[in-house]
Order: sequence, then structure tokens, then C-alpha cells
Amino acid sequence: MLGALRRPFPPTIRQLLVPGFSAQKQSAQTQLEVCGWVKSVRRQKNVSFAVVSDGSSSRGLQAVFSKDTIPNGLTNGCSVKLRGQLVESPGTRQEKEFRVETAEIVGECDPDASYHTHRCTFFANKYPIQKQSLTVDYLRDQCHFRARADKIGEMLRIRDCLSRAVHAYFEKEGFMSVHTPIITSSDCEGAGEAFSVSSDDTSNASESKDDTSDEAARHFFRKEAYLTVSSQLHLEALATARSRVYTLAPCFRAERSQTNRHLAEFWMLEAEWAFTQSVEDLCVVVEAVVKNAVIAAIAQEGHEDSELNFRVHATFMLGHPWLRMSYTDAVEKLRIAHAAHPQLFVFAPEWGKGLQSEHEKWLAKEVGGPVFVTDYPMALKPFYMRLNADGQTAACFDLLVPGVGELAGGSLREERLDMLDKAMERHNLLGQEEYGWYMDLRKFGGAPHGGFGLGFERLVSAVSGQPNVRECIAMPRWAGRMLL
Repeated sequence: MLGALRRPFPPTIRQLLVPGFSAQKQSAQTQLEVCGWVKSVRRQKNVSFAVVSDGSSSRGLQAVFSKDTIPNGLTNGCSVKLRGQLVESPGTRQEKEFRVETAEIVGECDPDASYHTHRCTFFANKYPIQKQSLTVDYLRDQCHFRARADKIGEMLRIRDCLSRAVHAYFEKEGFMSVHTPIITSSDCEGAGEAFSVSSDDTSNASESKDDTSDEAARHFFRKEAYLTVSSQLHLEALATARSRVYTLAPCFRAERSQTNRHLAEFWMLEAEWAFTQSVEDLCVVVEAVVKNAVIAAIAQEGHEDSELNFRVHATFMLGHPWLRMSYTDAVEKLRIAHAAHPQLFVFAPEWGKGLQSEHEKWLAKEVGGPVFVTDYPMALKPFYMRLNADGQTAACFDLLVPGVGELAGGSLREERLDMLDKAMERHNLLGQEEYGWYMDLRKFGGAPHGGFGLGFERLVSAVSGQPNVRECIAMPRWAGRMLL
């Protein structure tokens, strides 16, 4: 019955351009339909050419118009609906071209019209996305158009591919995809960089008759609320019932850093699973999910980006297992290098201090590929990480990648109630109401468990070659700027 349904969409340009698609399979009377935006127009005496893109491929499709089929208003940037035949191209720059039989301008693009930027300034006489090279800052100012630029378009395709590959991996391994809260009552990392959530309307803020305090009435939820910085704590609750869970969801951090690795709104891939008792188990899963996603991106985009294959293999060492190194050994390597070359680092490496970005990037470069740094000092880590038998270090890891630095981090979670009590006391969290449910997870059927979080924009950066995570998300937000 389903086979009789009409296909709701015409083929995309990517589908038309794959080697397996042949217009010869279509009868002479059958027209194909192509919809997209014109990227360039070239006119000759008896024939005109336009490159049309629908975003599905970086290559675009060359459309060939006769004098009788070229429509008025065919300009760079306009949207079109074309009908005709896909034929072998006599030219050497493309294998196929589209011979247009009928053409419709769906949306005009007036080259003389003014346009708007985030700075509320109007410019005239120029469609913003021209064929020439466009700077990163210019495209940020034209954020509503920048998806039409080649590099941003490629990034969006890679991002989509990585996302689908991640979901496929976890489905294969029996994980459940879940949706965790965006609004929370706690700062998971305890770093004090959470956005507060409030409502302008406090007229009916407290409907409870037994709580009429001014403080409760001031808050929409009768308590402080924040935008989530991590889904981890909620994933832990779900993992105690569903065993293996994960989410790919937005997170928010009120960090004023202006580096190329930080955003105020970003996406995190986070997973938690029960009945795991070693950091090595966590590293195996992270390595597998990243490699699977990266290989999928090569398969999809490698033929369109000649540099992607080399860049990704050089970064992720896909044919080799990734190195494991303890924090103690990593600091020793850094200290030896710093002693030999005092100008190598701005911050001197020292056991008991956090690794700076310069240390992380040096370690990954020195190793020549991704490296898991494990067993950091407990004093550097959040309360929920499991204390190792040495009483000093946490059962945790950070994954460092060349050119990126830290890509992912994870740990075993402290499932021992008495040890969790002590950890929360050290962090001045013991007795706080918003963590009572977290303690209950250990009291009633708790099990050893662990998980990780991976910065999705950083993964997109490493695969796409975009050096700044602001170009690894459609509409970036960072301190001082909110595009769109």
C-alpha cells in the first residue's frame, strides 16, 4: 500500500548528481523538477547558464536556458522552480547539467534593493552574498543570509551528518534518546556561570496557600531557576531506570570568554549508563562514537571537500587506538617541556592545577592524535565524580584533540552514599533541598554508573575545519553578541 503513495518531494540536487542517478531512466516525456536559489548567472547570445543550489550539495547544478526559456528577473540570489531534463554535460567542469524547458521565478532578488544588518544600517545596490570571498565578520553581520555561503553550507551539512551518525551509534548500542529539562534548579558544574530565569509577571507567582513568603512569590517556580549548563544530573536519574540514555541538547553558560572555543548557547552530546565500573569503559564508548560520526562525515562530504579526508584522518587517527595517559604523567611531560623551553607556555604546569588550553593543545600535538587524560586531582573536579582508591584523584577523563584541545570529558559517578555525602560537604552542597533527589538515587536501588559530555560545536569544528565555534552553529550567541 505504501508503494502506491506519491513521492512528496522532487529529488534534491545532491541526489541528481550522484553517479547512480541517470536521466536515461526517465522517459522522454517525463520532466524533472529542480527548486533552489541561483548562485551565479552567465549569459551568452543564444544560451544562458545559471548555477542553482538547494543547499544539499556544495557543487550546485548547472542549468542551461535557451533564449525562449530564460525568464525575466533571473538574478543571483533569486529562487527558482525549473522543469526539464538532466543530461550529460558536454563541458569539462561538470558531468551533468539541467536542460531547462520551463522556468518560474518563485522569489525575486532585486540587486538594487537595500538590506539590513544587525547594526541596523542599510546598504544598497548589492545582494549580500556575492561570488567573491566573504570574510567571517561580514557573514556574521549577514547571519540571516550566511547559510547561503559555501563554507557555512558545508558546515551545516557536516553538522547534520554528525548528528545523524551519533543517533545511529547509540541506537545500535541499545541507548534510549531522551529529552532533559532546559530550565533547572541547580548549577550542575557548580561554576556559577548559569543564566538565571525569571518572569516579568509576578502577580500570580505563588499559588500555594501554605507558602506566602515574599521570596517564594518573587520566583515563577517559587525558587531560583537557571538555564541548564548540563543534562548530566537528569540523565543520571533516567539511567537508574532505563540503563542507557543519551541526549543531544542545548546548554547555556554565562561565560564572558571571547575565545574561539566558547559560546553562550551551545549543544552537548551527553550519555549516561548504569553498571559500568571503569574509566576505560567510558573511553571506549567515546572513542567509538566519535570515530563512527567522523567516518560518516567522510563518506557523505569527502567527495565534495578534497581536504576533508586528509584533515580528519590527521586529526582523529582513525586507523589507530587513541592513547590513554594519566594526569600525573601529562603534567610531568609538560614540566619537562617547560623546563627545556621556558617560553613554551604562559602558565607553568604544576600538579594540582588545571590544565590550560595551551597545555591541552600541546599534549594532543605532541602525541600526534587524540589522547585521553585520566585521573585528575579530585580538588579540580565537581562533587559527583567518583573518588579513586588513592583518595586524591577522581575516576575521570578529558579527551584532548589536536587543534581543538578538550573535546569531551566524563567520569564514573560517585554511587557510594557516604562518599557522596563527604564530597557534597566539601562543596557546601550538603543539605541543600535541590540535591535531595540526587541523594535518593543512591538510597533506593543505586548502581555504579558513569557518562560523558562532548561539545558538539567543537566536534563540528574539528571535522569541518572551521577554526572558530561561532562558525559551527547556525546562529551563534556569545558575550556581547546575539545574532538574530
